[in-house]
Amino acid sequence: MIEIKKSRYGRGIFATRTIQKGVLIHEAPVIVCPNDEYRKLQKTVLRNYYFNWGENYDHVAIALGYGSLFNHSYTPNAVFENNLKKETVDFFALKKIKAGEEILVNYNGDPNDKEALWFDVW
Repeated sequence: MIEIKKSRYGRGIFATRTIQKGVLIHEAPVIVCPNDEYRKLQKTVLRNYYFNWGENYDHVAIALGYGSLFNHSYTPNAVFENNLKKETVDFFALKKIKAGEEILVNYNGDPNDKEALWFDVW
């Protein structure tokens, strides 16, 4: 259903076939980072790839599989949800996504949140 391809942002996740609204696109297992290691993680390239995690978002987690390769957009066609019980980040289509289209999520978590991020958005 998805593949990694070159994107205007570097690498990205693209649909290999049409994906209908609401469909689970990818279920990425995570590695939860212990609080005492968070500061060390901040100083690595992984800082750009982790998800806020936990009931109060007081932890972080690295998504495996394709999970950390979905690019950001303030007009996303997908959304992610942290599944704390299964320790996965689940990606769902917000609307119909056509084959060949890049799958984009809003890194703020809420598809409508336009708050600035830690990097310049194109």
